[in-house]
Amino acid sequence: MSACGLDFGTSNSAIGIMRGNAPVLAPVEGDATIIPSAVFFDYENKGRVSFGSDAIKSIIEQRDGRLMRALKSILASSLIDKKTALGSRMVPLTEVVEIFVRHLKEKAEAFAGEELTAVVHGRPVRFVDDDDVADAKAQRVLQDIAHKVGFRDVAFVYEPIAAARHYEEGATREETVLIADIGGGTSDFTVIRVGPERRLRIDRAQDILANAGTRIGGTDFDALFSLNTVMPILGLGTYLMTKNLPMPRSLYSELANWPTINFTYTFQNERMLTELVADACEPEKVARLLKTIRQRLGHRIALAVEDAKIALSEAVSVGLHLDFLETGLEALPDRKSLDSSIAEKTERLHRTAAACIADEGIKSADIQTIFFTGGSGRIPKVRDAIMRAAPIARTTKGSDFLSVALGLTREALKRFE
Repeated sequence: MSACGLDFGTSNSAIGIMRGNAPVLAPVEGDATIIPSAVFFDYENKGRVSFGSDAIKSIIEQRDGRLMRALKSILASSLIDKKTALGSRMVPLTEVVEIFVRHLKEKAEAFAGEELTAVVHGRPVRFVDDDDVADAKAQRVLQDIAHKVGFRDVAFVYEPIAAARHYEEGATREETVLIADIGGGTSDFTVIRVGPERRLRIDRAQDILANAGTRIGGTDFDALFSLNTVMPILGLGTYLMTKNLPMPRSLYSELANWPTINFTYTFQNERMLTELVADACEPEKVARLLKTIRQRLGHRIALAVEDAKIALSEAVSVGLHLDFLETGLEALPDRKSLDSSIAEKTERLHRTAAACIADEGIKSADIQTIFFTGGSGRIPKVRDAIMRAAPIARTTKGSDFLSVALGLTREALKRFE
């Protein structure tokens, strides 16, 4: 039986196999071992499907088609039972996830030179907050997809536990660690004892002291940042002359969230916005929103917002350029504006991390190390919030995007080989 570890992420994905005693990640996009979790259906080319960076490039080039990104978030929302229009066909959104997972499996099999029949799938501690039925359904749907693409045996491991397995390979002493996996769609925490002797044990159940998670991640930060920084340039917060009513917020919210951007591209919205431009106190701003919908520019706005957010992890201010919408148009956000946009969410991350530590009566002072992984863990405000949960612990980080995949691959060897 040939097994693999699969990290299907909201923003990026990776898949690995074992060669000898070492986990090796398969090239999934050229020579790269990581791929954006994105699919593009090209209407100009008989529905040809492209993946990852090629999918994103297609939407930037304004090809006629449908981009689907943040696919994993579908599993944790009401979209799990919805269909989407792909040309003239209505297709279940879970089928789009299946297309992407099958692509990853085929890439890994080409690298391995054999069929992969078993998988250790990563999953967040919580797909859905405070709803055990919906959480179980999300895993069940992902398991069904794994079977449909050809995996006969499927196991699930919490993503922060997988990251802990990877971290432990470099551990030189015994310690109690808080694993903080801050991803695109969820943030997950594990408190675990690790060490050179412990990693030799077959049964590690006693070493895992606590798990916690919440459905907060990078895509949430993107949406909040967009609503506070870009959407006001498109008329959010402005008023209509009739009855002095504010511009409806719902369309802006849909446009700011990756899973719902495509839903804004309707003729009904175009007709409505044409009327609202005529009634707007600041018609030039609402006209930008109308142009965004007509020319399907929502994804490009979302990409520009994401790039600015990432840049603000290092810089104190950036130019968020929107030339594709209007020549010379830009926002000038700084880190303070990003911090204020995500303040409520980062405070929830602090509470979740603190609750994870306290879950089994552990004191914050017992945490010797915080291990950060996941791209959203780069954001200073996020790191600060989590560090407050264990203020005397040292901090370290692994590969932001690959620690989980490498840990899942090691787990696959243990479970199936």
